[in-house]
Amino acid sequence: MNRKHIFVLVTDDDEDDRYFLRKAFERAIKEISVLEARDGTEAINLLAERPVHLIVLDMNMPGLNGLETLAFIRLNTNLCHTPAVMISTSDQPVLVADAYKKGFNCYIKKPVLMGDYDQIAQALKTCFLL
Repeated sequence: MNRKHIFVLVTDDDEDDRYFLRKAFERAIKEISVLEARDGTEAINLLAERPVHLIVLDMNMPGLNGLETLAFIRLNTNLCHTPAVMISTSDQPVLVADAYKKGFNCYIKKPVLMGDYDQIAQALKTCFLL
C-alpha cells in the first residue's frame, strides 16, 4: 500500500452497520483508522477536523441523507476529489443512477450476511485505497 496510514469515514445511523464495516476494514487493512458518524451533519463536522482517504455514506439517515451530505462534501475543495461510496438497503435503479449523477464513485447494496462486509472492504481497498 502506498500510504502509511489510511483514514476512512463510515457514516450510517445504524450502529451495527457501522460496526460491521469498521471491523471488515480493520481486517482488510493493517494501518487504518475508521472514523464513525451517525448522520450527515456529524460526518461533515468530522471531515472538517480530519481529511480521509475514503468516505462511506448510508443513503437514508435522519437529517441530511447520503446525497445531501455528499453535496456539502463536494463543495469543499479539500474533499471534492475524495472517493465516496453510497451504501444502502435499496438497489432501485433510479436511486443508483441518481447517486452516480450526484458524484458517488461507487454504489453498494447493504449485505445481508456478515461475511459479505469483508468482501466489500476488500473491494473498496482494491478500488480506492491502494
